[in-house]
Amino acid sequence: MTTVPTFYTKMLPSSTPAKTILDYEGVYPCPVCRHGEITALFMTEAFACNFCQHIFTSQPEEALIRVEDNVQPLSWRWNGKNWQAVSHEDLDLTLVIWGGGLALIFLPTALVFFSGLSLGNDPTGNFIAFAWTGLTFITHLTLITWMLAEHYQVSSYVSSKIHVRKWLKQHKR
Repeated sequence: MTTVPTFYTKMLPSSTPAKTILDYEGVYPCPVCRHGEITALFMTEAFACNFCQHIFTSQPEEALIRVEDNVQPLSWRWNGKNWQAVSHEDLDLTLVIWGGGLALIFLPTALVFFSGLSLGNDPTGNFIAFAWTGLTFITHLTLITWMLAEHYQVSSYVSSKIHVRKWLKQHKR
């Protein structure tokens, strides 16, 4: 059974039903990086991306793949044209990640802000205190955003990370 390549599906008439079963001989866009293509690994029931190198296990009848080389168990379902994320009901972990992230952003910022208020009415001291508070907030927000992008494998983050790695590899020579 052959599959219709993804770039041809837009050219098909709308009455043609899209294929919703994964074929191990097919080529699909990568749901993680959205730049590479996933193809079946030789003599396995798994797929791999040629760009981000992620490994996926599959359930072809359900058109479902799951990334296996990641801490977060992410899954996608193929609808014949693109991937749709399958939601996971791991609410406890999600609450811990977001609650901890917000605490790491706002608690140090509040600590620096209230410490700056204790300096008194010195204009230079107030400016330094507010600048330090802003720098603390921006730094912690950046770190938590990076950690969330790494944890959830945001596609734009993954592809930019791979582009930077390739650029550094080329300029290292």
